[in-house]
Amino acid sequence: MKARFNKPHTAISHRYSPTTIHPYLVPVMASRHSFRVPAANLNHPGLRYTPPDLPLSEGGSTSQFHEPLPPIRPLRNEGNIGGFSQPAALSMPNNEDLLRQPLYQSLPTPQIYDDTAVPRVHEATTSILPGASRFRMGDIHNYKASHMTVTRGGGAGDSSIDGWGLLLKKTAPNALHNSDARFDAPKCDEDTRVEVTSELMEWIEDRNAPQRFLCMTGAAGSGKSCLQQTAAEKCGKSNILAGSFSISATDPTRNTVDPVIPTIAYQLGRRNRNLKSLIKATIEEDPLIFDQSLEAQTTALIVEPFEHMRKTGADLKDLPYAILIDGLDECKAEDRQAELLTAIRRCLLENDLPFRIFIASRPEWAIRTALEPGGHLRNMVYHIQLSDKYDATADMRRYLRRRFEDIGLRINNPNWFSEDDVETLVQAGSGQFIYVATVYKYVSERRGSPAARLNTVLTWTPHVGQVAKPFEALDRLYSSILLAAKGAYEAVDTHHGRDFLLLFRAHHISIKGFELGCSGQTTDYGADILSALLHLEPQAEGALISDLHSLMALEMKEDDVKLRLRLYHKSFSDFLEEPSRAKELFVPESRVYTRLAKCFMQDIIECPLDSRA
Repeated sequence: MKARFNKPHTAISHRYSPTTIHPYLVPVMASRHSFRVPAANLNHPGLRYTPPDLPLSEGGSTSQFHEPLPPIRPLRNEGNIGGFSQPAALSMPNNEDLLRQPLYQSLPTPQIYDDTAVPRVHEATTSILPGASRFRMGDIHNYKASHMTVTRGGGAGDSSIDGWGLLLKKTAPNALHNSDARFDAPKCDEDTRVEVTSELMEWIEDRNAPQRFLCMTGAAGSGKSCLQQTAAEKCGKSNILAGSFSISATDPTRNTVDPVIPTIAYQLGRRNRNLKSLIKATIEEDPLIFDQSLEAQTTALIVEPFEHMRKTGADLKDLPYAILIDGLDECKAEDRQAELLTAIRRCLLENDLPFRIFIASRPEWAIRTALEPGGHLRNMVYHIQLSDKYDATADMRRYLRRRFEDIGLRINNPNWFSEDDVETLVQAGSGQFIYVATVYKYVSERRGSPAARLNTVLTWTPHVGQVAKPFEALDRLYSSILLAAKGAYEAVDTHHGRDFLLLFRAHHISIKGFELGCSGQTTDYGADILSALLHLEPQAEGALISDLHSLMALEMKEDDVKLRLRLYHKSFSDFLEEPSRAKELFVPESRVYTRLAKCFMQDIIECPLDSRA
């Protein structure tokens, strides 16, 4: 039986089983009956997607194959298509029919393979006929009813891959300093944080400084993000901003390190046409680069393009050079935070590249261990510690006064607040900008009375039926940090069965001292002594607060022999002591006293009696 070719349908007959047909590919394996295939549906997207097989009915066709279709426009070039020469015969097991010509000379030529011969290699070569043997097909072509186009490839360096478009899919637009998602991002007023802002910008602009990596650490709410945003905007205006990335734990598009390098590479390429071409070509050559390590990505997308430009005579000093990354501590997985720091050191610092890199973070494990004595960044980094070096009290006072004056203009009442009100709030803030920023946000609610809401903040006390929540934003911050620390501590196998919140609350109470009976007197245990009384291993207090360094520190003063816990925020202590704010994280003092009493009783029982008594 001869194969029949009709426009716009194609009928093919041969003896073969199984009785299934792929609706988009020809030649097609079928049963012994004839069937019809619409030529307009002869599409196959590079073998990357395979539609489900359609079983044939006994009549040899399905209803969808009988719909009238417009005729296919023949190719103008009747010669060689896609690198294929004139067709050869197609032979299959138990098949006596021969297909001697392709449909409109547009299909890849089927080829006969000898099992004993050395196989030929084709791009994207694969078998598409279930059950057939010795059958191979080269490049797949896409066919459309109105016209015909040929797309080759699927291999490395394939021109059909848009490298820049693939890069865009891997970026995090919300992380840019001028992103719409970060509209009105917090930044410093012109006359606040002047000293630290000046130090930051002087370091960034001094390209001859020996250290090219600046790390700024500080307590939660100390103003790190404001300073980063201010620096990014200043660098942008000076045309020296190579790239910025703001990590946020609450935004799933930018709470991991995965998009950091692609987003920075995008910003570098956007500012220089040659760099863009090099980055684009790199991705087209290796589309799986984004699934490789951060070090491999940094090398391929940043280092090698810059090295190529240097070899071609480009002056790299003319390019923007400041890279700013904010909120490293908010990135999921501490090991990935450490991986990013390592990639920066190995790829950007150890190579002679023009970048100056500024990272801001709470002093959590990854960056803290890298910067401490013996850390791999210790001697390579210019370190600014906000909590220790800069007192923000005066800036907080200016911030509140200016904001309250603006409210006075809006309500036409410049005397709605007093200087004593401002001073009370500043002292309650303990030098942390987040406190006064939270108060201002609460007081400035447009649909409320500023004076009434300010009075709520100043006189707020918990009671039954209390509806006002002036510190809600602070409470969310404290809750997220505590929950993360709790999960990390209790996940350690040697901490199995321990109650993190109970142990931490014991150390918190120890700051003010434990009460002794009804006498009103208190006793003050050092943090190391308290750990021993709680039957914990030596230096257990360090592991307990390992993930809380953004809220507190363990320290020993020169005139004191006791290791003590110091909280950065007075408002954090208020949070821990108020069940309506701490909610499920609240631990009453009675539970702590009960735990200590049980430990004391166990010590007494296990203490051997003196044989001389």
